[in-house]
Amino acid sequence: MRSTLVSQFGDPRQVIALVEADRVAPGPGEVEVALSLASINPSDLIPVTGAYSARTTLPFVPGFEGFGTVTRVGTGVAALKPGDRVVPIGASGLWQEYLIRPAAWCFTLPDDIGETDAATCYVNPLTALQLIEALRAHFGSLDRRRIGVTAARSAIGGMLMKLLAGEGADATGIVRSERSADRLATEVPGRVVLGDEDRMPQLRLDAIIDAVGGPFAGDLILRTLEPGGAFIQYGALSGVPVPQAAIQTRPDIRFSFLWLRTWVHSAGRAAIEAAFARSFDGLRSGLFSGRIAEIYPLSQLDAALAHQADPRRDGKLLIDPRC
Repeated sequence: MRSTLVSQFGDPRQVIALVEADRVAPGPGEVEVALSLASINPSDLIPVTGAYSARTTLPFVPGFEGFGTVTRVGTGVAALKPGDRVVPIGASGLWQEYLIRPAAWCFTLPDDIGETDAATCYVNPLTALQLIEALRAHFGSLDRRRIGVTAARSAIGGMLMKLLAGEGADATGIVRSERSADRLATEVPGRVVLGDEDRMPQLRLDAIIDAVGGPFAGDLILRTLEPGGAFIQYGALSGVPVPQAAIQTRPDIRFSFLWLRTWVHSAGRAAIEAAFARSFDGLRSGLFSGRIAEIYPLSQLDAALAHQADPRRDGKLLIDPRC
């Protein structure tokens, strides 16, 4: 079967190999899933670089998000049958033609969820929902709270802006280019600002939801956050941690991290099913639907990864493992 494999850490465009792998039968409690579409997310590529090498075992197949159809079931599996469409979660491995996964980590897709929505129903929607819950846990009501969202032009950034507006919050999308600011302002509620030194002193925020990290996030913490505020980091697109000096300078701020993987492995199936139900509702309403830039065959992975790295990319990229 067609697959990908990472045998050493490094630049994803250099170390993710296309390989032929053996197709094995599902064991007890497992199912085989023929994958239909998989997403390319930053969270797929960061482990490839070795950023999380302490908890990443080589070799591995990348890809955390996608969907497919159950083709075979192992003994003891009663809840799923061949033909069921599912979202397999809990580990990487979706950038291949067939996947073996415990049935307990497969979640059934409703019939009315289309293919591209099915391929993007997990990572961004569930992360966005948990970030809003984390803000509620800190503030209670978010009505009129001034919340900043970094990397707001990203797919999840747009989702967060819409969710915050629905909570009555005063949301501010923070972006790094005029092009992103102009496009975002036409797509989401709330205001949009450029994250530069001239504008930062004018911002007063109760909370920041950050996907960037590095000195940029540290500058936001020092310049914009009010006492008693919250800083929640869920990504590190810069590849650099938030400076400890910024954190230590603001003991009046609550700092926290939200990693979807950690939540998923501690929440329990009922909570995950409830989160998926909210994701599906958001996809039906358009709240969580995003722009798809292109779908690449798995055989053209090099082109897909080059497109992913292009700063002019406008939308999410998907991989079709079937070709």
